Amino acid sequence: MAAFSSLTDRLSNAFKHLKSKGKLSDADIDGTIREIRRALLDADVSLDVVRSFTARVRERALSTEVSEALNPAQQVVKIVNDELTSILGQGVDRPLNFAKNPPTIIMLAGLQGAGKTTLAGKLGYWLKESGHTPLLVAADLQRPNAVTQLEVVGERAGVPVYAPEKGVQSAGGDAVSAPDQTTGDPVKVARDSIEYARQKLYDTVIIDTAGRLGVDEALMQQARDIRDAVHPNEILFVIDAMIGQDAVRTAKAFDEGVDFTGVVLSKLDGDARGGAALSVASVTGKPILFASNGEGLKDFEVFHPDRMASRILDMGDILTLIEQAQREFDEEETRKAAEKMSQGEFGLDDFMAQLQQVRKLGSMKSLLGMIPGMAQHRKELEQFDEREIDRTEAIIRSMTPEERRNPKIIDGSRRARIAAGSGVTVSAVNALLQRFEQASKMMKHMTNRAGIGGGMPGFGGPAGGSRKNKKGKKGKKGKGKSGNPMKREAEEKALREKLSNKSNSSGSAFAKKPQNTELPAGLQDMLGGAEVPPNLGGGLSGLLG
Repeated sequence: MAAFSSLTDRLSNAFKHLKSKGKLSDADIDGTIREIRRALLDADVSLDVVRSFTARVRERALSTEVSEALNPAQQVVKIVNDELTSILGQGVDRPLNFAKNPPTIIMLAGLQGAGKTTLAGKLGYWLKESGHTPLLVAADLQRPNAVTQLEVVGERAGVPVYAPEKGVQSAGGDAVSAPDQTTGDPVKVARDSIEYARQKLYDTVIIDTAGRLGVDEALMQQARDIRDAVHPNEILFVIDAMIGQDAVRTAKAFDEGVDFTGVVLSKLDGDARGGAALSVASVTGKPILFASNGEGLKDFEVFHPDRMASRILDMGDILTLIEQAQREFDEEETRKAAEKMSQGEFGLDDFMAQLQQVRKLGSMKSLLGMIPGMAQHRKELEQFDEREIDRTEAIIRSMTPEERRNPKIIDGSRRARIAAGSGVTVSAVNALLQRFEQASKMMKHMTNRAGIGGGMPGFGGPAGGSRKNKKGKKGKKGKGKSGNPMKREAEEKALREKLSNKSNSSGSAFAKKPQNTELPAGLQDMLGGAEVPPNLGGGLSGLLG
């Protein structure tokens, strides 16, 4: 995530000098702790949180936990990961509290500009995809066009919006609303929405409330009045991950004012330092439930402290990646694609279908960022153009059905036509076809078990066999008499005995010993029952056995 990119780089550099050391001295640990402290302070983490964090890391790093470890450097990284997970809220992460008798009422609170309205749409979409029937409530009657924005977001998410009042509307030009101007009663709107949800059988109500540019008593009083009127099951405090040190003061004020039950981090895709995320859970003791990392409806995920700590330390987040794939991928389509790969029938149509499934997972940058060790390739990731996927689709769609099924028929004139139809250069078409050919070969090799004995050099088959024959011929041609008189005499004697059928194969020091023709254990299963090429067993038994 962009909000933690600088922190990730600083922490990675702090651990670099430890990797080459088999034993860590107190000076090594002190130097590492000092770098970690600087990295956290530079990320705008609260000073109190930094002090307690580094104190716990130092205490554990100087104990026998590290001194007796086989790999002290890795043990220090593990300690930092554990403590980072702890300050992010280890042990307090939990699912949403759903009401026993619907509707479940969720109230959103926070400063103006934190992203509450956008988040309401994302949360509604997430609940809808989870099998719920949510209702968005426009209770922000103060910010100009806030009600209209929620209606637009709700329409995109496919979630209905309860908006009996239009709030402050700005027609543009000189029609600027006065500060704190409002129309209608937000408390009444929130109260009436609960009865409306019961009548229409909505099981979840998400109330979008007003914010301010700063914490003030009027904001808190309105939030308390709405809370007391609807008695929400969850009060989610939405905080902008880019506000840095001010996050702690704001979180404390809202905790004292409305006693929120959980935190949602927004704008984690921003380029700020992300200290808010590392401070709020530790200071308030309230769990971070969700994280929002983009403008899209799907750029929203459940917050897991351990996974976020792994991302910050550049250890990836494979679990979230797998969960997203399981949720978005069409299992039947994936199975069919695998069958086509194994049969060598995977065409560009299938390739585009798989590409579209990957796009359902969200931004390619965020997906690649979940892979361990990608921090060192951040420059390449930042330069990655998401529109490249659109260009790839355009190239494939400019081909005829026959060209997609069999790309080998695409000659020079066809490539020029495809380039003109997709608005790219011929070299871009050539590059795509080359990448597809390489990918097809790799996928066929990985999925086709029978190919182990057929085309891989050194495993028999055409490639290996042709080289063996050449070597064999070369070997026969190159055989000659030894320059050592005693050795030459022994060779000639062995040959005479062999020709006269008097030789004993085990009696001559120069006789060729019989090869073990049995395959190593398990290799026959890998070959899938295929016929074993001559001399395969002997050659591999010497190599593997």
